[in-house]
Amino acid sequence: MALSIVLERDELLLAFKPAGQLVHPTKPEGPRTLLDELRDAYPGERLSLVNRLDRETSGLVLVARHPDAAAELGRMMRRGEIEKSYLAIVWGEIRDDRGEIHAPLDRLGGHAPSQIYLKQAIIPGGHVSKTEYRVEHRLRGHTLLRLWPRSGRLHQIRAHLAGIGFPIIGDKLYGPDERLYLRFIKEGWTDDLKKALLCPRHALHADYVAFSWRGAPLRAQAKWPDDLDDIWNTLVHK
Repeated sequence: MALSIVLERDELLLAFKPAGQLVHPTKPEGPRTLLDELRDAYPGERLSLVNRLDRETSGLVLVARHPDAAAELGRMMRRGEIEKSYLAIVWGEIRDDRGEIHAPLDRLGGHAPSQIYLKQAIIPGGHVSKTEYRVEHRLRGHTLLRLWPRSGRLHQIRAHLAGIGFPIIGDKLYGPDERLYLRFIKEGWTDDLKKALLCPRHALHADYVAFSWRGAPLRAQAKWPDDLDDIWNTLVHK
């Protein structure tokens, strides 16, 4: 995949990650990742990923270009000084124009049966988690949301939306049945999965990042991707 740099400064980068690409290697001899592409483009630099996106999520990834910048950006992330927003297409029509999901998250398998180790869920006593949202558009049976994760939990947006009954379309893990995820791992994308999920990847896109760096505001936006635009237009004309 061709590397796309959205913003470049001496100490940091904002790169665009397409859906389907891993941000970093997970096993030897695996597919090329965003970090592989970055290391090829910036040889000799000690690059660090400040945020990460799931494989199927498209959008902006913040990258530090040396350890001091990585440490500072990491502290800013933990203090909530780096604003990130996402767009998502969900099942169902959300009534309120704005709202927040303030619900603790934890690994589901530690509290209830689940065949998937990493799956998260709203669990009383779990890790404090908060996601804010705004409705961008409503259709019959679907809603386009803008979301701001105010904490950084694993799969936070996906788990929160599923937990309140509005899962993201295409989400094999947090959609109608987690067994669809296991079927996808075994069989790949099939017509049956298309009928159940509509979209071959979860319809989540990290489109906006804003923060102050060295006294100057930095903002970057990643265009709504063509594959999600096609899905949305299909829903509009149903």
